[in-house]
Amino acid sequence: MIRVVTLEMGKRVKSNLKTIIDPRKISIRQLANMADLKFETVRRLYNDDTKQYQRDTLGSICEVLDIKIDELLILVDKEEDEEKGE
Repeated sequence: MIRVVTLEMGKRVKSNLKTIIDPRKISIRQLANMADLKFETVRRLYNDDTKQYQRDTLGSICEVLDIKIDELLILVDKEEDEEKGE
């Protein structure tokens, strides 16, 4: 008898900010100024290095860019994301 074991890969939240602002030709510094946020805060979100997401930060970015939260933050499979080196 062959037993099939299915492992759940799990999900993680990923920032999609880079794919949103790059086509708009908005720099990290410009977005930080537009949203009245610290450059380093926006840089971490842009590079998907943020460990915790502050609600006010997300709200400001969504408002300035006229996007919804599900456009800014997306769910990805952990293993596939790690394989890409992200």
